[in-house]
Amino acid sequence: MADTLLDKLDGLKEKYAEIARQIADPETMSDMKRYVQLNKDYKELEPIIAAGDKYRKMVSDLAGAKDILMNEKDEDLREMAKEEAAQIEEEIPKMEEEIKIMLIPADPQDGKNAIMEIRGGTGGDEAAIFAGDLFRMYSKYFERKGWKCEVTSVSEGTAGGYKELICKVTGEKVYGTLKYESGVHRVQRVPQTETQGRVHTSAASVAVLPEADEFDVEIDMKDVRKDTFCSSGPGGQCVNTTYSAIRLTHIPTGIVVQCQDERSQLKNFDKALNELRTRLYNIEYQKYLDSISAQRKTMVSTGDRSAKIRTYNYPQSRVTDHRINYTMYNLPVFMDGDIQEVIDQLQIAENAERLKAAGE
Repeated sequence: MADTLLDKLDGLKEKYAEIARQIADPETMSDMKRYVQLNKDYKELEPIIAAGDKYRKMVSDLAGAKDILMNEKDEDLREMAKEEAAQIEEEIPKMEEEIKIMLIPADPQDGKNAIMEIRGGTGGDEAAIFAGDLFRMYSKYFERKGWKCEVTSVSEGTAGGYKELICKVTGEKVYGTLKYESGVHRVQRVPQTETQGRVHTSAASVAVLPEADEFDVEIDMKDVRKDTFCSSGPGGQCVNTTYSAIRLTHIPTGIVVQCQDERSQLKNFDKALNELRTRLYNIEYQKYLDSISAQRKTMVSTGDRSAKIRTYNYPQSRVTDHRINYTMYNLPVFMDGDIQEVIDQLQIAENAERLKAAGE
């Protein structure tokens, strides 16, 4: 086992050194797309190379300790070697499991920023209010992670919350973390609008898309119709009277995006174009998700965005994630952005799934 793992790690170390050589080559700089990709590949390999070096040292130290036990007469040295060997033998299997997971090719989208859409579903005003609660929960989580969130489009509910909210989230491995949030979120509680004190069930849907960068999708502007209109909602005197809001229609696919959160038409255009690029990219990405979900039986990070993934039960202060049968009884803390634990559990479940698939 150790030898085959070391062979794989040695192969990756050679690849790592070759990528470093190519990045340093002046010719590479002339092809920006290739240069960006090489830097990305180099950064993605760094953790596995570091883990490989640590594992190699553990294997070497174990061999050294066993050599002392076989050949050394000094009892003190032998006792120290025995303790060291026992400790390393306990740590090596854990390290091997970690490395096996790291060796499974990651979804290439995981390192990307994300576009998140939250929409009130069934339940009218209460669904919109819950969509607002979800956005507050995610906003608090983004703060904890040090991520930046920009709202690009919003449609407010009549009694509060949002009928629809679209935001862009930027930071470290945003999509790889947030992809588990795609699906239908169900809430069970007494709505603010309910006078009889009855518990109602309503829902909001969340979709998380990996943001496409300019190298992923090339858009022919001849295929795009651009419309300008006045922004709606609060924003000072000039926002509602100038045609700063942008609507882009991609004629071949019929995809429509709009952005109105900036006062500058140019900034709104850039944001809308970025979102259009992401939506076109996601048409292809969805095919990839569908192909994976056909292979996997449980599919934790689901390609089916209509699946009910989580229930928030206020009377019992309970949150249940239905994909992994995970339940916690601390709803107020969860709604305050403390959602990392359930994301960790989902990642563990998916890693187990991927290991199993890799072994078949």
